[in-house]
Amino acid sequence: MSAPQRFICNLSLTLPRRSSSFSTFKSRTFLFLPFTHPYWTLPPSSTLLTSSSPMPLNPRSGGNRRQIWKEKPTTEGKLSAMGDTVATDAETVTNRLSGMHIAESSGQTEVQHANKGAVQGSMAIWKPKSYGTASGVNAAEVENTPLVGADVASTKSSSAGLSKLFRGNQLENFTVDNSTYSLAQIRATFYPKFENEKSDQEIRSRMIEMVSKGLATLEVSLKHSGSLFMYAGHEGGAYAKNSFGNIYTAVGVFVLGRMFREAWGTEASKKQAEFNNFLENNRMSLSMELVTAVLGDHGQRPQEDYVVVTAVTELGNGKPKFYSTPEIIAFCRKWRLPTNHVWLFSTRKSASSFFAAYDALCEEGTATPVCKALDEIADISVPGSKDHVKAQGEILEGLVARLVSHESSNHIEKILKEFPPPLADGVALDFGPSLREICAANRSDEKQQIKALLESVGSSFCPDYSDWFGTDAADFHSRNADRSVLSKFLQTHPADYSTKKLQEMVRLMREKRYPAAFKCYHNFHKADVISSDNLFYKMVIHVHSDSAFRRYQKEMRLKPGLWPLYRGFFVDINLFKPNKEKAAEISKNNSINASDGTDSEIDDFADEDANLMVKLKFLTYKLRTFLIRNGLPILFKEGPGAYKAYYLRQMKIWGTSPRKQRELSKMLDEWAVYIRRKCGNKQLSSSTYLSEAEPFLEQYAKRSSQNQALIGSAGSLVRTEDFLAIVEGGQDEEGDLVAEQELAPPGPNISVKDTVPKDEGLIVFFPGIPGCAKSALCKELLNAQGGLGDDRPVHSLMGDLIKGKYWQKVAEERRKKPNSIMLADKNAPNEEVWRLIEDMCHRTRASAVPVVPESEGTDSNPFSLDALAVFMFRVLQRVNHPGNLDKASPNAGYVLLMFYHLYDGKSRKEFEGELIDRFGSLVKMPLLKSDRNPLPEAVQCILEEGIDLYKLHSKRHGRVYEGILLKGMDKMGETITGYSLWK
Repeated sequence: MSAPQRFICNLSLTLPRRSSSFSTFKSRTFLFLPFTHPYWTLPPSSTLLTSSSPMPLNPRSGGNRRQIWKEKPTTEGKLSAMGDTVATDAETVTNRLSGMHIAESSGQTEVQHANKGAVQGSMAIWKPKSYGTASGVNAAEVENTPLVGADVASTKSSSAGLSKLFRGNQLENFTVDNSTYSLAQIRATFYPKFENEKSDQEIRSRMIEMVSKGLATLEVSLKHSGSLFMYAGHEGGAYAKNSFGNIYTAVGVFVLGRMFREAWGTEASKKQAEFNNFLENNRMSLSMELVTAVLGDHGQRPQEDYVVVTAVTELGNGKPKFYSTPEIIAFCRKWRLPTNHVWLFSTRKSASSFFAAYDALCEEGTATPVCKALDEIADISVPGSKDHVKAQGEILEGLVARLVSHESSNHIEKILKEFPPPLADGVALDFGPSLREICAANRSDEKQQIKALLESVGSSFCPDYSDWFGTDAADFHSRNADRSVLSKFLQTHPADYSTKKLQEMVRLMREKRYPAAFKCYHNFHKADVISSDNLFYKMVIHVHSDSAFRRYQKEMRLKPGLWPLYRGFFVDINLFKPNKEKAAEISKNNSINASDGTDSEIDDFADEDANLMVKLKFLTYKLRTFLIRNGLPILFKEGPGAYKAYYLRQMKIWGTSPRKQRELSKMLDEWAVYIRRKCGNKQLSSSTYLSEAEPFLEQYAKRSSQNQALIGSAGSLVRTEDFLAIVEGGQDEEGDLVAEQELAPPGPNISVKDTVPKDEGLIVFFPGIPGCAKSALCKELLNAQGGLGDDRPVHSLMGDLIKGKYWQKVAEERRKKPNSIMLADKNAPNEEVWRLIEDMCHRTRASAVPVVPESEGTDSNPFSLDALAVFMFRVLQRVNHPGNLDKASPNAGYVLLMFYHLYDGKSRKEFEGELIDRFGSLVKMPLLKSDRNPLPEAVQCILEEGIDLYKLHSKRHGRVYEGILLKGMDKMGETITGYSLWK
């Protein structure tokens, strides 16, 4: 028996049946032939050759920042709309700096001056309870004076410190040695993103079980549709999800300040100042849902601009402490801040009734009937201070259900008695222009809008504009700090327990290569205490993918004491060199903390049962956001066929009822024709899509009561075009324009099915990387006797030999021979190609089979470095390749890394899960033995260096980096091919 025949006998997989309905499936089995290449075995690391040292960066391309930090006068030029000019993809070359030792400076340090600055900085900022006050230092002397005045250009911050900072790169001259310490303080954060590993149905059952046993209470809160906004006082700062100092935070500060005015009336200024001092003195931050019509469309344009408090956090000198819902209500009623609508279900009957009510309402429910139903079945109902129907509208995004303490019912009843609903003394007063009027009157540029908003808030609530505009010594654009802040932070001694835990968290994320960025900025609030040995920065931890939260939760269960990974994560960092006495005191206190055994604590957020949570969204909201808004790029770029495949797949994932699928398909097909005819080739803006969608939905709803139920509510459209805030590039700071992660199911679930009907075609395609052996596999299949076990013709189109658009050619061949088996011999790395293949299958009644190389993957890529090394080795061994990608190619390494990064951001589980969800099947080609030796260290190092260089090149998009990059690629090829193991 030949090798192909043996593989035919051994392998099977599932395939979907393609019929007139793209989402209809029928069972069958498909026998497939894998590649017969032998497994690669890597040799022991003892065979390593010496790797050359990392190449220095070109001084003109980022290695030396002196040109950036020159002192210059403040200008009135346009500011970056998002305010966050640091690239948000994963860190590049500095990923390797954490393993390098930064040598001690040979010059003498001015110890007394540096120590004084360091002690003053730590006393003014951190107020650590564990090691008290340094002798001879008066805390009052180092307190920062708030900036006052409405004119940004004349802010009265002392610019002496910043002048010193921006005359030269002090960070570059800051050496890390055995006497260097750091203090890290969380400034603002939101709850950790808890990713359930079980299905929603399993979570529901577990919730009901725990409630029925008296172990917990089910708490349900209303989800207002807006953006995350965090506030830590005028010193602590205002933050959006992953940024600060931009239009999003300016709008948030204005709306929060206006909430105080409406609540307190003539006492507002006094209460605003008291509130800021309270947050600063008690080291607290607030998280809010910012609901506004000026920052782009979500599910419905709100009637009012407002905030709803969703979390209150005590930051302290340790791990953040989140208030319970009763504590949040008490806090908000004390300060007259808006609260959310909350329901409690403390019995099996009421908890079961809640889920039954949601199931009955999820496809047609709007705010009024949903709130009414929950009020009737809940054991306790606490109405929010902002009525969703009056403030936002009838379109309800969803509900959030979670388990809380069994004592919550008693606690909340006590709070409601002690803190009655607060008065609103300022509702009838005139406080000047509204948010929408200010934005409308300042349409010249984003900077002008921000300035007008902050001036209108008033100095009692916002006395300092430096986060938005910089200072006299350094403008907004100069706030970005060198990436080496992070590397130096990780090499310093932690000055307290919280700094130690934050270093532990960051090291783990970098070691595991989580899809996250660590963006560092200068802290303008600390300009007066900056010195050569006392530096201050702000760090933003930006998690790019939900997969990072899932993996981090697993690490928390394996490593008790590991702090949670929060959403919206902002940290103040102080790098300093204390005197000997202070250093000894810090070491002593750290030793005491270590002996307390706090590292062994299991974090509450690592307990899956204690943190069961499920988000329950309504179809009327998902129709607007996911099916209409998120489908716009697909509709305009790929056409109605791809759009139909997209929305059918979404509804299938959601488990939408067949009746609603039919109704929505009819409506969405009509929407596609309508909007393409109206807009032509110009895509409708996602930030203002409701201007077109709502009138269409209103007219559609008027045709029948069935249509009205499908739409939910239409007709009350707020016109935003005249007052929409200016946001560069139409970006959404909250990431809400990104398709929901529910597109990636928890994991593949393959079952054995019947054979493929002979009247259907088949497309075999390869989501892989050059060197994955797709052409060798196609050749084996073409030469196999008997084809694939039936009489259907087998054809192969090699991408390197096709001139013009490859997938268009495949589509033409599919139309000519719809019953044939097409081997698409070309790498298909992205979702755009996958949608084209889906569309071909739908149009020609075919099935598609993705074939991928077996690989463990990394935390952010479905292919491991071992697999990448094999692919690169194969390419560097090829000669006379039709696509000219072989050993003679001058940029083979660059091309391989380019393909590798097309998959960046997806774990192996997400990658396979999405392919199986789209195509119902997956074939894995054998590649590496599971019991192989580790990848040689020199090979791993050169691959990591190449990845870093590639990312740096991608960030800069400058030709000055091309020489560095290609030189690095040459070294990569020499290292990989230099090992006898590859020969």
